[in-house]
Amino acid sequence: MKKRKSSLATTLEMIKWEHSIFALPFALTGAMLAANGWPSWQQLSWIVVCMVTARSAAMAFNRLVDTELDAVNPRTRARALPAGQLSKKFTVGFIFGMVLLFLLAAAMLNRLTLLLAPLALFVVLVYSYTKLFTRWSHLVLGLALGIAPSAAWIAVRGSYDVRMLVMSGAVLLWVAGFDVLYSCQDFEHDRKVGLNSVPQAFGVEGAFWIARGMHLVMLALLIWLVVLFGLGKIAMVGVALVASLLLYEHLLVSPRDLRKLNAAFFTMNGVIAVVFFVFVAADLLLKKL
Repeated sequence: MKKRKSSLATTLEMIKWEHSIFALPFALTGAMLAANGWPSWQQLSWIVVCMVTARSAAMAFNRLVDTELDAVNPRTRARALPAGQLSKKFTVGFIFGMVLLFLLAAAMLNRLTLLLAPLALFVVLVYSYTKLFTRWSHLVLGLALGIAPSAAWIAVRGSYDVRMLVMSGAVLLWVAGFDVLYSCQDFEHDRKVGLNSVPQAFGVEGAFWIARGMHLVMLALLIWLVVLFGLGKIAMVGVALVASLLLYEHLLVSPRDLRKLNAAFFTMNGVIAVVFFVFVAADLLLKKL
């Protein structure tokens, strides 16, 4: 029994399950916009299953693909696969299990969700290879999370609304921006081994300016989203809070001081996602009173 608990804990650590908070609130926001309020509990439940299983499969796949790369990086060599805490065979089995659960959840939503499920899987899995040939892999990671609100809309409506491209674009740039910052930790290592990234290509200072630009455009897109869906002052206050939190996130770190990068990357981004969801949800629900 003790060994099983240890394996479970190691697996959850490998996939960083707690970081599901990054994309899940944006997916729920997309679902609420589609329903103009609360979707059914059945829809919400299957959307959550889709989000968790797709992300878990993607994280495990990324760790599997990066095993050899992680083994030579001082920051990542203690991860479960390079450290031998989990086997590649187990990880492959875990990935297949998550994919099957994802497809089942998609099938329980509607036909279009199921038809598009393989495309969604391709997007979230292909990211693991992009750093081998492009410095803009951060945008691919952003796309992997950015499709969440659009996918949630489809899950609720069984059709698509092009206005959701604005929200997906905002999430894409939000994720890409903080991934650019996070990858600054590996600037020296990436240059040494020839891995592609924005910091590797433009330097740490240049990467910070690119991340700031991405987040400014993200905020503009969120304002546009509020206008497109006719949301009110409450949603706009949510955008203002997101802007304040992003500013604080950028003030926590600098090109010369990355010590608080984990706090900026993990804690603040989780708060940002939740804040935006809460304020948009409140705006939608209060309009119905």
